Amino acid sequence: MSVSPALDTAGASPRARPAPPAPPAPRPAGRTGRAAAGLAPAGLALALGLWGIRRESSMWRDESTTYQVAHRGLADIWHLIGQADAVHGLYYLFMHGVFALWDGGLVALRLPSVLAMAAAAAGVGLLGQRLAGPRAGLAAGLVFPLFPAVQRYAQEGRSYALVCAVVVWATHLLLSAVARPRKRTWTGYAAVASLACLLHEFAVLAVAAHGLALYRARAGARSGWAWGRTVSGVAVVLIPLVIVSQQQAALVGWISPPGPPELLGFGALALTGLVCAWGPLPARGPVPLRDLALALLILPPAALLAVSYLHPLYVDRYVLHAYVGLALLIGARLDGLSRTVAAPRALAGGLAVAAVAALLPYSLQLRTPQSRLDDPLAAARVVRELGQPGDGVLFLPARRREPIMSRPEDFRGLRELALARHAIPSGTLHGIELPAPLIRARMLTAGRIVTVNDPPGQPLDDTPQERMKREVLAEHFHRCAVRDVTGMRIVLYGRAGKC
Repeated sequence: MSVSPALDTAGASPRARPAPPAPPAPRPAGRTGRAAAGLAPAGLALALGLWGIRRESSMWRDESTTYQVAHRGLADIWHLIGQADAVHGLYYLFMHGVFALWDGGLVALRLPSVLAMAAAAAGVGLLGQRLAGPRAGLAAGLVFPLFPAVQRYAQEGRSYALVCAVVVWATHLLLSAVARPRKRTWTGYAAVASLACLLHEFAVLAVAAHGLALYRARAGARSGWAWGRTVSGVAVVLIPLVIVSQQQAALVGWISPPGPPELLGFGALALTGLVCAWGPLPARGPVPLRDLALALLILPPAALLAVSYLHPLYVDRYVLHAYVGLALLIGARLDGLSRTVAAPRALAGGLAVAAVAALLPYSLQLRTPQSRLDDPLAAARVVRELGQPGDGVLFLPARRREPIMSRPEDFRGLRELALARHAIPSGTLHGIELPAPLIRARMLTAGRIVTVNDPPGQPLDDTPQERMKREVLAEHFHRCAVRDVTGMRIVLYGRAGKC
């Protein structure tokens, strides 16, 4: 008897057809994919960081502090951080070593930040590859160095780029410790997380975000307890720095409570991240990308904003690592869109061109002196042009001494009229000034005085020394010349007939 062709050999019902083959399971990323996810972002970050690194030979006040503190002796730096700026103490010691190896001026000042941000970009790309695949990792890594804030702090001689890089690689160690729990992996995570916190104590908020991500991911009691023990070790390392920095809290008295600009800025970033997190996202790693990225994006700035209503501390650069979370979410979402939208390559190319075009004006502006609050080097050059040997020099207020500390050669031949003790022997950032009556007596011995001032419109310091400076200038001197530079005003005063 013949078998009907409508029946299969297993006795299936008539007209049944074989099921279509299942799509092949995604293969793990090869070495090429992993290399691209790390090297391409690092190359982009390095190129952006080196582009205009000298910023037209300008340097703003915080960088000026780094430059002159890092050029002090080790004992002098230790003396300083016991009284001021302990939160940046490890960074100052690191930069002291950089300048000891190569005193390359502005390039040496900023190159460590450039290299650190390149390492952070590579780490973001590899995080994305690890949690969502090679294309998502590559997209995340390329997005990260394009953020305006990342471009800005990649070119600043401060600790924020280094903190960001260390946080990124601590996150890698966390994922490794959760995936393959071993004592040495958790110890490595503890060491790198501690380093991040010692570079800037608010990096502890990123460590807290790691804990929130583990909780959201239900990583298990074993991982939770291991993370808790690790954080206890980090806290032991951090507590001495916290105690010392709390005694120096007056140094951040310039920070105001959060206002609409800060809230809107945080809200815009958080909303962007939440939109990118909406809907399905890949979940390949030991912790889902969504949980980790949202924790890094939202918890550190939100916690610092909340605390700042009681004790103002919020400055966006203190939580720069939040952009790591945003880059991961954007990268994963771009990868998802490229898989569902027709002509993904054309769309991706168009989006890339549009993003670069939109950011180009801001990127150009970031590489000018006007992009920062002030320019002590420009102020020093104006003092050199206006002053003559024997003239007096005053700083109104005293904290405006950055120009003379970074470019003392431009003040050669001028007499400091208010200084009692220099910054280095006094273990301070700007030195210690004389009592008001002695400042008056010194000022009256000068025929001409060059003053370095805040720009117009800034509140006047109400100390006896600052009041005395203003009173003597108003009563006994005339304005001879006024020059404005970025963030400062230089005024030459003279007695009658001395201009």
